[in-house]
Amino acid sequence: MPLPPKMSIPRRAAKASIGPVFGRLAHVTFPVIGVVGGGQLARMMAPAATALGFELRVLAEGEDVSAVSAVPTTPVGDYKDLQTLLDFAKGLDVMTFDHEHVPTDHLRALQEAGVNVQPGPDALVHAQDKLVMRAAIDRLELPNPAWASVADVDALVRFGEEIGWPVVLKTPRGGYDGKGVRIVGSPEEAAEAADWFAAMSPLLAEAKVEFTRELSALVARTPDGEARAWPVVHTIQVDGVCDEVIAPALDIPLEVAAAAEDAALRIAAELDATGVLAVELFETPGSGAGFLINELAMRPHNTGHWTQDGSITSQFEQHLRAVLNLPLGATDALAPVTVMKNFLGGENQDLYSAYPMALAAEPAAKVHCYGKSVRPGRKIGHVNLVGSSTAEVDSVRRRATAVAGIIRDGRVSTEEPAAIFEEKA
Repeated sequence: MPLPPKMSIPRRAAKASIGPVFGRLAHVTFPVIGVVGGGQLARMMAPAATALGFELRVLAEGEDVSAVSAVPTTPVGDYKDLQTLLDFAKGLDVMTFDHEHVPTDHLRALQEAGVNVQPGPDALVHAQDKLVMRAAIDRLELPNPAWASVADVDALVRFGEEIGWPVVLKTPRGGYDGKGVRIVGSPEEAAEAADWFAAMSPLLAEAKVEFTRELSALVARTPDGEARAWPVVHTIQVDGVCDEVIAPALDIPLEVAAAAEDAALRIAAELDATGVLAVELFETPGSGAGFLINELAMRPHNTGHWTQDGSITSQFEQHLRAVLNLPLGATDALAPVTVMKNFLGGENQDLYSAYPMALAAEPAAKVHCYGKSVRPGRKIGHVNLVGSSTAEVDSVRRRATAVAGIIRDGRVSTEEPAAIFEEKA
């Protein structure tokens, strides 16, 4: 059978016999994928790689990171060191990422050395640098909050006086999960940000957006340009950290969902993003498109964890297929509603001791634990739970939250646990 047009098959990796095909013995090679960063995203790529026969290697930041226990080939090295990256790249068919923190110059040097980097540096810089991202969104004429590059306190004050206080001040690089973000409510508070300008300049100033809820549009794209989108989801943030996802976003106008999906697909195409792209959005009814773009991430994303148990193709499998330029999988939802609930570190250090209680309480729950040491406020896992109808979304949310709470706290966290779990009956 001829290959589909423009499709390429990555070379290298362990040779495996797949037996007689049309009367003769066929030999194929399976690709080797290198992931820079050993966090939970790399860890959750491992089952997808294993299922497809790929070899996954991870460059980890330390011996105790999340991916180490899930990926056999996990050297430890500094992703900020170019020679370490070049050494890691030997024997890889493609290099991809668990995070966006690899220096852009290093990514270009890797490409010049012949390394297949996906996504490439010209795309990834839009997820690394928020000023670059904002300029690109403006260039594409997509919905952007008012923003400015501000070099000092005086420039920040001018921006605030022009658009009105409060404003949001962000570090262009390095911020995540609410880090590198502060609300500035007045010229006096702007003066208190002088230390930020001393550490990094320019900074990004944005209008503080009034919104009804936060959304996420998740897509995947191959180097050849095939792209698929999952349903737009509702995300709930607590202190800047993703706490819960409801998939799909319920009661969202069809035209807003379609426009958000189209915007994400257009961003992926125009920026030549490959792999998974998450576009985080503010829903703003009454404004032009009904949403404003908040941030981009070019990798699997917390708002896509629901796809592990709620979609035909998970974001982790899709990311691997995409960076290898393989045909993409279907992105249809498997249930009318799926809830993803994160659990952060608390007082309970022995998470496994809570499993019997948590799993017995909700047999339909899918628990994903990241194998990380427990620290207060640290992401250590999530729970996925599907519902048979959108009408039961509140029940599904309560039950997923209760399971996550049992694991986090090592005990039932509600005064009426039985009532919550009886709702599923």
